[in-house]
Amino acid sequence: MARSFVPGRRGISGQLEDEERELLRKLFADVIQMLEPEVSPLEDPLVELIGFDPDVAPPQDPALRRLLPDGVKDDDEAALEFRRLSERSLRHGKVGSLRAASLLLENAELQLDQEQARQLAVALNDVRLVVSERLSIRTEADAEAVHAAQDWSKADDLESYLSVVYNFVTWLQESLVQAMSYGLDNATDAPAGDEETS
Repeated sequence: MARSFVPGRRGISGQLEDEERELLRKLFADVIQMLEPEVSPLEDPLVELIGFDPDVAPPQDPALRRLLPDGVKDDDEAALEFRRLSERSLRHGKVGSLRAASLLLENAELQLDQEQARQLAVALNDVRLVVSERLSIRTEADAEAVHAAQDWSKADDLESYLSVVYNFVTWLQESLVQAMSYGLDNATDAPAGDEETS
């Protein structure tokens, strides 16, 4: 079973079982597939270079819309213009973090520096957003109903399985963020030249 992330002198450490690492890597791969922009063979190379996408439209998939929300509220034209200018680079950034996070899961024992921890936290958050949308979590009551599903052995349908996945990823992300916050707090408080103690 996974162990909580712990900050220490050499960074943030954690441990995952083989099945847990395989699950996370599959989830990361699924979200990467959602995010990778479709490239037309006739596309102007300049479009890829500068990241401007004149043909972009808001995603139809609600889960993808959670990952790529409108950058401007209450103004559809301004939101679309912002999307043309930023969506491609946002997709590339998220895909990069997901791929980097997947590579971090090569071994059961994880030893992360702050940047690696950030990449993993971003990847876990994107998975949470997708699974949350698939489970239609909208209210506190929805969240509490999902939170009740904790036992893998009782996940006998898609909804209960996704609920357990959501709770596992949420716990893992919260553990990681707490370890990152502890490390940053101590780095800020420590005098120059002092080492952090675990």
